[in-house]
Amino acid sequence: MLQASAFIGETLREGVLIANPLKSLYRVGVSSSLRYKVKWLDRAQLPRNPSTMFRRGARTFATSALRLAHEPSPHLLAVSKAQGISKGLTGAIGNTPLIRLNNLSEQTGCEILGKAEFMNPGGSVKDRAALYVVKDAEEKGFLRPGGTVVEGTAGNTGIGLAHVCRSRGYKLVIYMPNTQSQGKIDLLRLLGAEVYPVPAVAFDNPQNYNHQARRHAESLDNAVWTNQFDNTANRRAHIETTGPEIWAQTGGKIDAFTCATGTAGTLAGVTRYLKTVSDGRVKSFLADPPGSVLHAYITSGGKLMERSGSSITEGIGQGRITDNLKPDLELLDGALHISDEKSIEMVYRCLDEEGLYLGASSTLNVVAAKEVAEKLGKGHTVVTMLCDGAYRYADRLFSKQWLTEKNLLSAIPERLQKYIVLP
Repeated sequence: MLQASAFIGETLREGVLIANPLKSLYRVGVSSSLRYKVKWLDRAQLPRNPSTMFRRGARTFATSALRLAHEPSPHLLAVSKAQGISKGLTGAIGNTPLIRLNNLSEQTGCEILGKAEFMNPGGSVKDRAALYVVKDAEEKGFLRPGGTVVEGTAGNTGIGLAHVCRSRGYKLVIYMPNTQSQGKIDLLRLLGAEVYPVPAVAFDNPQNYNHQARRHAESLDNAVWTNQFDNTANRRAHIETTGPEIWAQTGGKIDAFTCATGTAGTLAGVTRYLKTVSDGRVKSFLADPPGSVLHAYITSGGKLMERSGSSITEGIGQGRITDNLKPDLELLDGALHISDEKSIEMVYRCLDEEGLYLGASSTLNVVAAKEVAEKLGKGHTVVTMLCDGAYRYADRLFSKQWLTEKNLLSAIPERLQKYIVLP
């Protein structure tokens, strides 16, 4: 069996490195989700340098996982045998495809790859964080059978939590700004959540939806506020799953990663993993929409400015440094400001050129990946996140009236305006 080394303090659950209090060192073949086995070894059999051990182990894990993941088919198709049968809904979260964006790759002379997070059961990357914050609460004894999960969320995290909580037998309470669409509220209720739309106010206001969610959880027995913005189980989800998946799928041949951030779990977790396993070789760039302060914070050397403006993108952009971002902020190699005009044009380009029906936060990431590729030059591989599809935003993104109201109609090339099919 091909094996990978790990050391105490790291984890290897769901493909990542986990400490065992009874053993100081161990070896594993792959993750539990891929049916990998664990074999404990004597300390003397392994290298003494922990960082070397981690990097060597991660590389071995990635390449062996990739080799074991496929077998030939009589129909000349690559058939995956890694996934097998998923144990319930939560077992199907993660292990998403990495899609080559053919046209953009040809245009830039680079490999531009998108992680297809819209293929998670709940339809977005937030399924990963939802599962991890719930598992974290269970492991710490904060959440017992029949308990209640409370979260403040305006979007996909709520949907991911609704799926996870329903599958694990928990009640879910969601607080969200009352600026959200009725369709989103109805969807959460359809999935079994109790939803409280409240006035949209700044984070430093006690009536902010996140603070109301916290107080609601504190008023109940056997309840937990999962606190997606500052609960580092969110970040851990991407250190333990998304990062290793990207490294395995590229065979370690990746030069840069970029994505936008709201909670910062994805950006920070993937950055931490890729920086560690590559000895710092892989570069990481934050992509930021209008109305967010993070681009200015990074490019100014740490000056936090007042938040102003807004964006058509949902679930990304931030007015503060979250606890998920703090540990890995210094690992970032830079930041890119991506305008709404570029994001909306890429919604239509991805549909027309790649056949991908993506939301605006996903296409903002694609624009960022294109700009990073152009910055690095030909021959490089850049990975980004395709966070979700356009299904939940179609009534806006493909509406002539909405595009006109947002002054974005002119940003869409005339040849692509045939996709504007809604009034």
